[in-house]
Amino acid sequence: MLISPEDLPTLPTPPARTALVAGASGIAGSALVDLLTEQGWSVIALSRTPVAARPGVSPVSADLRSVESLRTALAGHQPTHVFFTAWLRQDTEAENIRVNSAMVRDLLTALADAPVRHVALMTGLKQYLGPFEAYGQGEVPDTPFHEDEPRLSVENFYYAQEDELWAAARARGFTWSVHRAHTVIGHAVGNAMNMGSTLATYAAICKELGRPFVFPGSETQWNGVTDMTDAGLLAEQMVWAATTPAAADTAFNIVNGDTFRWRWLWPRLAAHFGVEPEGFGEAARPLEAQMTDAQPVWDRIVAKHGLVEGDLGRLASWWHSDADLGRAMEVFADMGRSRAAGFTGYRDTEQAFLDLFERYRAERLIP
Repeated sequence: MLISPEDLPTLPTPPARTALVAGASGIAGSALVDLLTEQGWSVIALSRTPVAARPGVSPVSADLRSVESLRTALAGHQPTHVFFTAWLRQDTEAENIRVNSAMVRDLLTALADAPVRHVALMTGLKQYLGPFEAYGQGEVPDTPFHEDEPRLSVENFYYAQEDELWAAARARGFTWSVHRAHTVIGHAVGNAMNMGSTLATYAAICKELGRPFVFPGSETQWNGVTDMTDAGLLAEQMVWAATTPAAADTAFNIVNGDTFRWRWLWPRLAAHFGVEPEGFGEAARPLEAQMTDAQPVWDRIVAKHGLVEGDLGRLASWWHSDADLGRAMEVFADMGRSRAAGFTGYRDTEQAFLDLFERYRAERLIP
């Protein structure tokens, strides 16, 4: 007997892919929102300050430190995939652990009734280096860093975040991935760790004052091999891991795939801005010390060029670039695990910088 299509049982339609991006206004979160919408996902953009609404994006404002705030803000939302890129810097690592691990736990608690299939967590290479207050202390593994290195014997909020993620995954049955990035550059304003806009504003100030573009960091960083992570590439890996069964329940390094020395890249960045490069001298010359009186100069630059952001502190994170460029150790990561699992994304670091500078210039954030 022939069965007509009308007689076949109706199967339930699987839920559409809906992504929740926590930290949607930051460097990594912004790149994720862009990529996910380009790929046709529905996106819930979660941040303390709502991002601009656009097709496919539902801005949600909530305090990640309050499970009740999260429950209220996310009521009715049904994400299938969660991308966690937020963090709040605290005065001590003990406080970093308390606050940042709780944000992971509270968000996943607030989503207890959502059909979550995968949670992707962004961390970084402090997994191998230790937190800021114990940076490079103890037995740091050899470069390039590999994902199977044991945890260091110091407290680290990345470890606490991973533990919260793994506990929730065991309890609820979703898959997870962890993405360990190194010095992420990308488009964001008001971000606490943004070397891209920091170097761009530094170069503009040097040009305005007729000063050389002085490398602020250590001799080791000037001469040694290093790498970086473009936010767009980070987003690509996080979405790939969230949708690729072979990548489930795995931690991945994520860097551009090239390596460089600052003594090679610094003059090239200087040439882009039309300033005179100056390399490492006899000691590090941190940006925080160089830029103590920079705001009045920035005010002059903003007025002269008609820029849209007058608060230099929303574009430049001197302390963070000083921390990255001032390290007295070589830092770069291996991408073999990612490649073996099928992720072949790549960025040329110099071009990533130049593309970012052009975007900032087009938006009148830098001259």
